[in-house]
Amino acid sequence: MRIGVLGSGAVGQALGGGLSKLGHEVKMGTRDPASDKVQSWVVGTGGKTSAGTFAEAAAFAEVAILATAWAGTESAIHLAGPDHLAGKVVIDATNPLQFGATGTPTLALGFGDSAGEQVQRWLPRANVVKAFNTVGNAHMVKPEFPGGPPDLFIAGDDPDAKKTVTELAQALGWRVIDLGGIETARYIEPLAMV
Repeated sequence: MRIGVLGSGAVGQALGGGLSKLGHEVKMGTRDPASDKVQSWVVGTGGKTSAGTFAEAAAFAEVAILATAWAGTESAIHLAGPDHLAGKVVIDATNPLQFGATGTPTLALGFGDSAGEQVQRWLPRANVVKAFNTVGNAHMVKPEFPGGPPDLFIAGDDPDAKKTVTELAQALGWRVIDLGGIETARYIEPLAMV
C-alpha cells in the first residue's frame, strides 16, 4: 500500500518507518523535503521510503497519516490540497493541544467538538479516522507492555476506512477498539493528556 505521511516530526517518522518495515511504500510530506532531518530518515528507513512536499505525499497516498502539531494542521492540509485526499483514508493522529506560558498543554477543543471532527470538516471528501493519538511515538510500532499489547481507540464515520486502519494498526501490534463515529474523537483526544 502507498502511505503518505503528512508531517516530518517524531510521530510521522515512527509510523512511517514502522509501516515501511511492513512492506508499504511511504512518502513523507514536509515543507522541506531536502532537509537533513528528512533525508536522514529516508536513508535510515531503507528503499521503500521517500520524501516530497505535502501535496506530493497526499497525491501519492492511498492512505494518508496526518502527523502534525495541532497548530500546523490546517496549514498542512491546505498545502497537501484537499482534492489530493478526496476519497482516501486519512488517519488523524493529531492532538488539539495548545501550550500556554507555563508550557503545560491544554486541549484547544473539547466537549462539543474535536480535532477529528475539525479535520473531517477540512477534508469533507476524505474518510477521516482518528487513531494513534493516545500513545507516545516511542510505543507506536510493536508496543510491548506488561499484560500484553495495549488497546488503540479509533473513531470515524466510514466502516471501510476503519477496517483499513484496523488492519494497519493490528499489523503494527495493536488491539483496536472502535468507539463509533468521528464525534467520539471527543473522548479519545483527552486521553493524550494521560
